[in-house]
Amino acid sequence: MTNSTCPSFVTGETVCLPPIKIPFYFSLRPNLFDGIPDTYVAVAAPVLAYWFMSLIFHCLDISSWKWLDKYRIHESEEVKSRNLATYWEVIRAVIIQHVMQTMLGLAWLTEPPEISVARCQSQMEDLGRTLILVLRFLMGEETGMKFLDLRGPEMTHWLYWWGIPVVQILFALFIFDTWQYFLHRSMHMNKYLYKKIHSVHHRLYVPYAFGALYNHPIEGFLLDSLGAVIAEYAACLSVRQSIFLFAFSTCKTVDDHCGYSLPFDPFQMMSGNNADYHDIHHQTIGIKSNFSQPFFIHWDALLGTRMTREDIQQRRQKVKMT
Repeated sequence: MTNSTCPSFVTGETVCLPPIKIPFYFSLRPNLFDGIPDTYVAVAAPVLAYWFMSLIFHCLDISSWKWLDKYRIHESEEVKSRNLATYWEVIRAVIIQHVMQTMLGLAWLTEPPEISVARCQSQMEDLGRTLILVLRFLMGEETGMKFLDLRGPEMTHWLYWWGIPVVQILFALFIFDTWQYFLHRSMHMNKYLYKKIHSVHHRLYVPYAFGALYNHPIEGFLLDSLGAVIAEYAACLSVRQSIFLFAFSTCKTVDDHCGYSLPFDPFQMMSGNNADYHDIHHQTIGIKSNFSQPFFIHWDALLGTRMTREDIQQRRQKVKMT
């Protein structure tokens, strides 16, 4: 049975596509917020996300809710007594990093082309022509064209609005993780880099949310700000996709330093790379492990630098036995 809207997917030199159905997440507005260019939203989003997320966890820190005690990785007094940096030192360093990342974002991001139905339609037609070439190659001329006449419009629509954007975001997360893992690991393996740069972040022996971006300015620029730009460029993200990437990665970074192991936290449910996993890295026993951040743990698992709480218990048992 052929598609009623497009009885034949290929019509002459063009492809037949039904009228565009805009998905819920997309807006044809020239800017998401009236009078504010999307590029400004992209550089503001991670800053606002950082302070908003940090404030939530700070409220939990100062609360007297007893039900939270079982979820705290460290006692509140331990946070105060074992960290070498004061709250004001941390906030000052974070503000410096936010200024640098904002300047980089304004210099890097460019105004997106005008958003319109006609532009989306043109891009979908280009995608449809590419789909024809791919399926003809994979399935053969006759079988491929029969399949396209039946499912071509729906497949093109799904790829354009869902398939390709999701792959872009996942690829950006992979690039971000890869950049951060190898740069982070090098800062631990090279004594000079650790002493002069990365040791600043490890003055927070017991992490907390506001300290997620407490870094040496050079590290903050290279590891976080430049890493986000590289991921955005490699994945060919639009400005609006970049807004999501920058805000999401910031929220995840704050959550990884929050000091709580929360079973209902969506950021901690998405992968094994969570607050407890990263807390191990901040302890003396795990400082040469768990370099992966902020999303997944595949590089630690593949390259033998993963450490779990069970590994720590096994090491302690071996020490006792010897």
